[in-house]
Amino acid sequence: MIKDIFFEDFEIGHVREGGSRTMTETDFVVHAGHTGDFYPHHVDAEFCKTTEFGQRIAHGTMIFSIGMGLQCGDINPRAFTYGYDRMRFIKPVFINDTIKTVVKIVEKRDNPKNASRGFVTEKIEVSNQNDELVLVCEHIISVEKRA
Repeated sequence: MIKDIFFEDFEIGHVREGGSRTMTETDFVVHAGHTGDFYPHHVDAEFCKTTEFGQRIAHGTMIFSIGMGLQCGDINPRAFTYGYDRMRFIKPVFINDTIKTVVKIVEKRDNPKNASRGFVTEKIEVSNQNDELVLVCEHIISVEKRA
């Protein structure tokens, strides 16, 4: 659904939950193919038996991409992504893990270069099925102000 949400409509402290998704071997293979990242940590089960995790771990970029997609809801034509800050991969994600995303509005500030827009910062937390954080980052959105 398309929904106009202006800068003034965002409230610090507001929390929304995204969906969830179980990681599959197909996800690992497709992401490796898309990115060219065929490091053995992601695709070589025998190699991974010798690592501290004992199994293949998901590409961080895949968890980031899917985690961000899980939090997408209404289409807001008044906003677009400006960037991401402070991304950290806290714990590994494995095949058959289920991830979910929670978003919290943590900051609003004016755009010093464009008075008609402001910046909204969302804290993104991606967790696994055991409610353990696997990824955190800040998502900065450029949002149109009301005229």
